[in-house]
Amino acid sequence: MSKIIIGVICGLVFGGIAAGIMIPMKFEDKRAAITGAFINRFAIGLVIGASNLPVPGWLNGLIFGLLLSLPDAIITKSWIPIITLGVIGGVIIGVITGIFGS
Repeated sequence: MSKIIIGVICGLVFGGIAAGIMIPMKFEDKRAAITGAFINRFAIGLVIGASNLPVPGWLNGLIFGLLLSLPDAIITKSWIPIITLGVIGGVIIGVITGIFGS
């Protein structure tokens, strides 16, 4: 299967997990917060699947998981949960696309 398709599927799953985690939390604009989190995590999967860096898959995932999580972490000042989830998800998606992608 192509790396982009795998990245899209992983991004949808990762976005769904991130949105699901946020459902019990309280936000001023809950819909915007959950939508933003979903789009950010989906983008991590898409970019990892579409990228072709000359590094192992896990490192590719770590790089993009960190880079794409930084803006949200800076804006919300919730550094540890946002970056941790982005990096862990990015590494997992990087490994998956590295193993199953062609």
